[in-house]
Amino acid sequence: MRRIYTLLVAVLLFTSCSAHKSTISSSKARKNNKAIQKRNRQLIDQHRDLSSLEYIERFKAIAIQEMNTYGIPASITLAQGLFESGSGNSELAKVANNHFGIKCGSTWAGESYYKNDDNENDCFRVYNNPEESFRDHSEFLKKKNYARLFELDKNDFNGWAYGLKACGYATNPKYPQLLLNIITKYQLDQYDRPEGELAKIKREDRVLAQINDNINTPQDSISKTPPDDKIYTVKQGDTLYNISKRFGITVDELKALNKLSDYGIKLGQKLVVVK
Repeated sequence: MRRIYTLLVAVLLFTSCSAHKSTISSSKARKNNKAIQKRNRQLIDQHRDLSSLEYIERFKAIAIQEMNTYGIPASITLAQGLFESGSGNSELAKVANNHFGIKCGSTWAGESYYKNDDNENDCFRVYNNPEESFRDHSEFLKKKNYARLFELDKNDFNGWAYGLKACGYATNPKYPQLLLNIITKYQLDQYDRPEGELAKIKREDRVLAQINDNINTPQDSISKTPPDDKIYTVKQGDTLYNISKRFGITVDELKALNKLSDYGIKLGQKLVVVK
């Protein structure tokens, strides 16, 4: 009987600790989101829901600009924007100017907005305006796993639609067809432009060189092992919150130092705690 009572107490304590940890993260997310919503309240209040045609008219110029710079078909960028942002009317688009659902990731140094997605309180990037979101979408795709897509013709929207799914951009098996249906419905391919062979070679060389730089730089920066006096080993009952307080840094700084995408930590995990 005593053993059963002891087990019940242990379970209750564990549940209490877990709930406290969840409350801390949720509270921080709500506080952060309220600050961003308050700052952007005037813009949010003035926002009038856009139709798909209005969305295309507003953002076709920057989609074409990004196509000419990087080779991503304007039709693909517009179709993704329409789909991911609900024609600019989604919560992320209104509050965070995030039209492509791009999450913070380990390298993001800007403001963040938290929203339940794949996980509770997933971190999403916040932009000053929608155009920044379109530019960052191009930068986001300049990764090793998408490199082969930049070898396609810049008007090959069909290749890009299927390539994005194959390279891991989306988990929805129907993602390519969803994009193609939008492109067909609104005739978005009218904004795509062919390029000559020489222009294509120059663009490929430039963009692929940038992708190689992106691959090498982050790896170089995290390859150095921090000294022992900058490392803390997670103990029973620890949370990011109490660890951050112990070492005089914020939770966000702690997450950034350790490339953490959420608030979960494990017993015995080693964390960098000194900047």
